[in-house]
Formats: sequence, C-alpha cells, structure tokens
Amino acid sequence: MTQQRPSNLILTYFLILFLLSALLLARLFFPFASILILSYLLSSISEPVFVFLKKKLPPSFASLVTCSLIVLLVFVPLVFFVAALSSEAYNLLQVTKGTNLAKEFTTYIQSSTIFIRLEALLTGYGINISMAEVSSSLSEFGTEVARFIYTQASIWAANIIGFVFHFIMMILIIFYLLLEKEKLVTFFLHLSPLPNNHNRLLIRKFEKITSAILVGNGICGVIQGVIGGLVFSFLGFTSPFLWGGVMGILAFLPIAGVGAVLIPASIILIIRGDILQGVGLAFFYLILSMSVEYFLKPKLVGDQVRMHIILVFLAIIGGLRVFGVLGIIYGPLIITGFLTLADIYIDNYEQYVTSKEEE
Repeated sequence: MTQQRPSNLILTYFLILFLLSALLLARLFFPFASILILSYLLSSISEPVFVFLKKKLPPSFASLVTCSLIVLLVFVPLVFFVAALSSEAYNLLQVTKGTNLAKEFTTYIQSSTIFIRLEALLTGYGINISMAEVSSSLSEFGTEVARFIYTQASIWAANIIGFVFHFIMMILIIFYLLLEKEKLVTFFLHLSPLPNNHNRLLIRKFEKITSAILVGNGICGVIQGVIGGLVFSFLGFTSPFLWGGVMGILAFLPIAGVGAVLIPASIILIIRGDILQGVGLAFFYLILSMSVEYFLKPKLVGDQVRMHIILVFLAIIGGLRVFGVLGIIYGPLIITGFLTLADIYIDNYEQYVTSKEEE
C-alpha cells in the first residue's frame, strides 16, 4: 500500500506544529545549554578512552570508569584551583586597597637611575612622560584585575552547591552520551535537511576544533601557567599562583599569550634595577613561548585547526566578551561552523545560485 502524499495545508500545519514544539524544547533546555554543550564536547574528547575500556569491560562500566577519570582530571583540580585563585586574588585586592600603590610606585620609579636616564633620553626627542599618570593607570589596572578575578572566583566559591550540582548533571549526561552518542547523532542527522556527508563534516570539524582547544591549548596553557607561576615565585613576585592562572588563561590567545604578563614583569624588574633578572625573564619568555607554540602545540594539535591566527585571536576575544570564560571554546566553534558552511556552499551550492541569477 503506497503512502498518500499529504496536502500542502496538512504539511504546512505539521511544520508549524513541529517548529513550535522545537522552539518550546529549546526554551526548556536553554538554562542548561552550557552544560549540554560541554557534556557533548567532553564526551567527544573522552570517547577514545571509552572505546578502549569497552574492549575489556561492559559498556556501562566502561562509561562509569571514563566519567570517574573526568572527575579526577577536571573537577578535583578545578575546585582546588578556584579556592587558591580566590584566596590569592583577595590578598592582592587587600594589598592594593590598603596602600596608595600609585604614589609608592611613582616615588620608587622616579628614584630609579634607569628611569632618570630613560626620561632624559625621551625628553631629548620631545617625548614627555608623566609618571604620576602612568603609575596611577598601572595601579588601577592591577586593582581591577585583582577585583575581577576575585569576584569571579568568589561567585564560583559562593555557588559551590550549584557548581557541584551542575557538574554532577554534566557527568550524568556524559555517561549516557558515551553509551548512546551515535544514536543521538543519527537522530539529528535524520532531522537535518542537509545531506549526511555535509552534516558529518560539520560534526567532525566541531569535534576536531574542540579537541584542539581543550586538549592542545588546554595542556599548553596549564604548562605555561604552572611554569610562569613558579618563575614568579622564584623572582619574589606577590601572588604567583594568581599570575600563573592569568598566564594559563592568556596562553589560549595567539599573538599576545603569556607575553602580556611576562614582558611587563621583565620591564618592571629592569626599572627596579634587577637588570639581569629582567633580561633573564624576557629570554625565558622567548624560550617558553617558542618551545610551546612551535614544538609542543603543533604536536598536540597537528593540522586540526586550519584557521588564520588573526581569526583565532578575534574569535577568542569576541567569545570572551559575549559568552564569558566559555567564549574561549564557543568563539572558535562559531568561526569553524561559518567557515565549514562557507566551504560547503562554495563546493556544492554556489554554481546553482549563480546559474539562477543568470537566468
């Protein structure tokens, strides 16, 4: 018995109902959007571990072990990191509040022989420097950085119950995604009007860019943050854990990276009179940056991220402004989605659009 083709009215009515139900479903899941996205991304990254364990264990137990590893490698270190970061940011905030940092910094700098020579040299070229304004700006910047980090860390610490609940929810979703991911992907592929190869290409690109960001850049960021924090502690800088955390986050940014912290720190050391330490810190930055960016990161990421460095930079900066910390992930994902769709359009649909315009 052949299936009767529905009339245009019935088809339109069904599509309206279907789109309405999809919008309601999206509204229902919207509060958990970040949890769902992160769960899918983490499940994609941890899938090789799950596949390996599934060869020796039952699927459910293999998924449970994989989720336990995620808790040990992500959740536990994150709790200690937030607690330590909150403590150091609070201490730095109290120091900047309790002293007239701008005045002390100005007095110290103006008594430096190096600054006196530099000021005379620049004045000879007609460049006048107001150290009061520079010092005030630097101290205000330091205070704002400490206040922002402390506020964010305090929010996480204050909402620790909600944070734990969301993480447990994410682990639960990952557990079932590892078991049923292929069925879920197949279901959405059936709903998409695009050809399966186009849908698979989009999914594959998203998973590759996620792996590159979270695994490649994440490991490199942790390495640079830890090493940078240890160096700061060795040189006697205050709040080395705080600045190590800042460097770990900045390591995600191309072009600037950890240099946004290490270069000003080396300049401060030189101005302070510790020329050898300042030059050594600048040299250390070059070695650390080159070894990570040109040797370690390419081995971890490979050719998975074929995106211009400026696009990556703008994607992360824009993502941070729009989505907060998770913008480090969302920004490149959005750019990847656009570029992949643009390639699909050029390869498959541009000729049809052009031919219709010519007609």
